[in-house]
Order: sequence, then C-alpha cells, then structure tokens
Amino acid sequence: MKVSVRLFAAVRDAAGCPLMDVELPEGADVAQLRREMSERLPDISDLIGRAMFALDNRYATDTEKLSPNADVALIPPVSGG
Repeated sequence: MKVSVRLFAAVRDAAGCPLMDVELPEGADVAQLRREMSERLPDISDLIGRAMFALDNRYATDTEKLSPNADVALIPPVSGG
C-alpha cells in the first residue's frame, strides 16, 4: 500500500519536498513507516527516530496500523521557548 506522509521543518528540508509517498505492506504499522523513512533519509534517521507521527489529526503510537487513506504527518521534535 502507498502511504502519503506530510513532512515539516528539518525533515521537509532534508527530503526536499513537503510530501513523501512510502510503499509499505498491507497491515503495516507506524514503526514500519518510521524504519522505511529512516532508510530513505539516512542523514536524518536519528531525527525521524525521535519524531512523532500523527494519524488523522491525532498523535499515534508505533504499534498503530496504517491505512492508505489515512492523513499521516511526521512531526519532528521542536525546541525553543
């Protein structure tokens, strides 16, 4: 299945685009998506490992299953005050 992931901040800059399509097996979870994205973007794999994923406008755990129609966003950690 193809999952489209919206990217923000440093992840978007490293990928060079605001949206990334990722091919995953049916029944894949957020952890599999995280691993695939880390392999595709090895320079920022540590950042992807610490990022949060959102599914349909709510934060998701690594064990949550993905669907091809889900609204998926990768939200990198932020700093500042």
